Amino acid sequence: MGLTERVWDALANTIKPNDKVEQLNATVAKQQSHIEDLNARAICLEAALEFAHHTQRSRRLPTTKR
Repeated sequence: MGLTERVWDALANTIKPNDKVEQLNATVAKQQSHIEDLNARAICLEAALEFAHHTQRSRRLPTTKR
């Protein structure tokens, strides 16, 4: 194996992991965006639940003690 082939193999072996890291970075960015979207949706659901729970309480007639 000549020097040129060894240098080429070394460069190729360096570029392959770099490509994988870039792909992983893109995947992580998409997942982070998805997680942030899910968090926002969960906050909306919590707010709706609290609102419904509060509305249900306020519709009840006050109880009188005897």
